[in-house]
Order: sequence, then structure tokens, then C-alpha cells
Amino acid sequence: MRRVFRLLVASAVAGLLLAAVPARAEIWGYVDRKGVTHFADHQVDRRYELFYRGAKAQAVSPSGQAPSAVNAPPGVGARFDVSPDFKAVRHHIREAAHAHGLEFELLQAVIATESGFNTRAVSPKGAVGLMQLMPDTAQRFGVRSKADQTLEERLTDPRTNVQAGARYLAWLLKYFNGELELAIAAYNAGEGAVLRAGRKVPNYPETRDYVRKVTQLHQNLLPPRAVSEGRTTVSPAAMQPRRGSLPVASL
Repeated sequence: MRRVFRLLVASAVAGLLLAAVPARAEIWGYVDRKGVTHFADHQVDRRYELFYRGAKAQAVSPSGQAPSAVNAPPGVGARFDVSPDFKAVRHHIREAAHAHGLEFELLQAVIATESGFNTRAVSPKGAVGLMQLMPDTAQRFGVRSKADQTLEERLTDPRTNVQAGARYLAWLLKYFNGELELAIAAYNAGEGAVLRAGRKVPNYPETRDYVRKVTQLHQNLLPPRAVSEGRTTVSPAAMQPRRGSLPVASL
């Protein structure tokens, strides 16, 4: 299995070297027997190998400007950019992010954590595709079976999967008033679990770890200027007050 992960990383980095700088945030990962990539902020066990080592935050210059990107070490985004699996679905992620008022980098982080950009990933619980959607959730957010395709088969289509997952994530952000950690926790454990926890991240080790992975990867994917400006993860239009259930259109 370690060999499988080395091959994945080799295709992702394509010769790019990790920067030799003090660590701010490390990303470790491995590919399980079902082909699903798992990320963590530390080496959980021997299966995990170093995927990305972030740079220490640099001081703001006297002029108040952020450090020049030219002097910054290459980010994790550059490593994804040369991954064939990511490049094959990047346009679908960008389209869905624009359509549903989400940050491209947020969707990218969720998909990397959920499936490692494997369009045919299926979890032991039956979650399917890039955004690991359960069929019931996908149906709730617009995916319908066709005469020649089951719902599960349709979810292996990258565009269908990402559009439905992005619609769900945008709805969660609106439902939880833009609180990113709650929306991410709900994407993993369901909005009911977050409500039962008193509108807090549920005290489930898996969910807490998931929220850490996604938020860390999201921050590392953002351009330095967006981080320094505190760019929002959802557009103002998408943050209108919630009124009932989200209307859905069949995909």
C-alpha cells in the first residue's frame, strides 16, 4: 500500500520538491485498499507519508503588503496542478464553484479529502464519487436515475457528482450562517449531528479529524493574498437568509 501512495504522490508532484523551510502545516496521506486517499496533519501511523510541508508564515512588510509570492515556496496547489486526476476534473470543480457561489479552493479541498480525485471511489457505507455522496443525499440535491443508469452510476460522472456535492455544501454554509467548520462537519456527519451537538462540531473523532483536514488543506490552497485579506468561502449572494428547503433542479 505504501508503494501505491508513492506512485500517487509521484504523479501529483511530477518532480516538484518539497521546500526546505520550517514547517507551518504538514499534510500526510495514504491510499487505502479501496483507492480512497486519506489526509492528516501529522503521521497518524506508518501508512501515512509526507505529501506537503507548508512554509512558516512570513511577517508583513513595513508597507503593510504581504510577502511577494515569488519568494514563497511552491504551495500544495502547484502539486495538485500537475496531478492527472485533478487536471481531469478541475474544470468541473471551477464550474460548480462558480454556479453555487463557493470558493474553488474549498471544493478542491473537500474533494481531495473525500476521494483523492478518484471519480469511481465508493466508501464502505456506499458514498460514491468525487464528493463521496450518499445516493439519498444526491437525490435530495437534484440527481435522478435515468432509464439506462442507476443513481449510483450517475454519481460516477464527475460533473454530476461535483454539481450535486457543491449544491449540498453551499446549502450547508447557508444553513449554518456561513460558519465554515460547522458546514464541513455537517458534510461529514450530517446536519442533524451538528444540531444535536448544539450547533457545534460533533465530538466524533472522525468528524473532528475531517474538519481539521479540510480546513487546513483549504487554507494551504488559497493564494497568499486571499489568506491575508480573509477572503470568504461563499459569495454574498449565496449567503441570503435561509428560507425553507433549497429548491433543486434535476441533474
